[in-house]
Amino acid sequence: MNNHTLWSLRLGYSAKQAKTIEKIGLKKFLEQSFTTKVDSKIPDFLDDSPKSFQELKDIRKTLIAANPEAKKEMQKKEIQTSAAMKEWWIDKMIKDEFPLREKMTCFWHNHYVSTFQKVKVNYWVFQHNQILRENAFGNFKTLTKQIVQSNAMVRYLDNVDNRKDKLNENLSRELLELFTLGIGNYTEQDIKNGAKGLAGLGIGEENAIYRKIFEDNEPFVYLGKKGNFKVDEMIDIIFEQPNIPYLITRKILKWFIYDNPKEELVRYYGDYFKKMDFEIKPLLTKIFTEEFDKNNAGSKIKNPLEYSLQLMDELNVANPNTKLIAFFIKEQGMDLFSQPNVKGWDGGNSWLTSQVFLQRNNVADLLCNGKNITRAQKENENRMMKQNPNQHLKVKLNWDAVGNNKEIIAQLSDRLLFQTDKDNQQDFEQILKYDFDSKTEGSENAVMRLFNFMVKTPEFQLI
Repeated sequence: MNNHTLWSLRLGYSAKQAKTIEKIGLKKFLEQSFTTKVDSKIPDFLDDSPKSFQELKDIRKTLIAANPEAKKEMQKKEIQTSAAMKEWWIDKMIKDEFPLREKMTCFWHNHYVSTFQKVKVNYWVFQHNQILRENAFGNFKTLTKQIVQSNAMVRYLDNVDNRKDKLNENLSRELLELFTLGIGNYTEQDIKNGAKGLAGLGIGEENAIYRKIFEDNEPFVYLGKKGNFKVDEMIDIIFEQPNIPYLITRKILKWFIYDNPKEELVRYYGDYFKKMDFEIKPLLTKIFTEEFDKNNAGSKIKNPLEYSLQLMDELNVANPNTKLIAFFIKEQGMDLFSQPNVKGWDGGNSWLTSQVFLQRNNVADLLCNGKNITRAQKENENRMMKQNPNQHLKVKLNWDAVGNNKEIIAQLSDRLLFQTDKDNQQDFEQILKYDFDSKTEGSENAVMRLFNFMVKTPEFQLI
């Protein structure tokens, strides 16, 4: 695979940015990615969603008084708004000239998990997503402080139920286990004491606030320090711990480059991250520039987003249906704003079970034939997708119309596959034979058959 294509996939969702990387170089590409602006405008689909306490109270009163049908309709409307938010985000991923910010936002989205099913307030979910986007390249400690004090997080991890007379340890535990230090770098007593420091931190107008009536103001020992600590001070103490950088550097390496990063790399970049005072931008710059020239193709399985958006980009699908993309990636186990648990998506081998591989092949068949993808009907619930003859897509594959069979095979292989062995080559030449002539009728169909075969190979599933 061409190295610029490889890194276009790593830093985005398709090969769309490969020419830009080739033209301006990786370092300049990163600089421009870091300076992309964040749109702070609240999307239109949230217009009718509650945003203030008063609006939430009014809706709750309405729900109490409403009949079952009305309640069902209101709940349905919020579910539809949540679906619109998924489509909005996928659209941003597709259209951004420098999509690294959205890819990093998605990384943080799977690190600081908070789902709509649990939070139930779309505006809080949106706020949470915006915090991740605004701080995508900022400071890890600052981001942790902001996200732990978001309304979405205190609701998702049950800190709304954490009070001095009845402690809830969920947020305290995940702050240490999943967000910062990782298992083995704290004690159960730290979790219990941390819950005291977080007691009373609940829903606020724009972000979480402490309510004095529920606070626990007794001193406690937290990671070796004694005091009456609140959330900001607790996070400061966490970031003084010797193992603080390694959980996150391991996850970043897994997200972008290696499903199984070497421990020496985790430590090497982690030490640098600590030296940079947990600034994300220099860390990413160092990782990407130093790993760029290494032989790391094929080291990571594409997640459903990367797979589907690359496929649609290669086929030049105009205005991809974001609703159907959201459905497809959900069926593949990557439902945005709805991870299976607080640990998020597992990634790695979980993206390529035999069932997932079959689903990907079915989608490839449909798209290569210019057919849209849609939900299976109830009578065919065992199938994820089905052909809908009433929905057609215009697909156009770019290929060398004056090349011979081997030149066209080489061109597509360079774009799509991290490696091609002798057996692959023979299979490709069985489809596009030695006497292939681009001027003959049906030549485009033959190249499309080759493309369809390539995207079904195990090599295409990897970055």
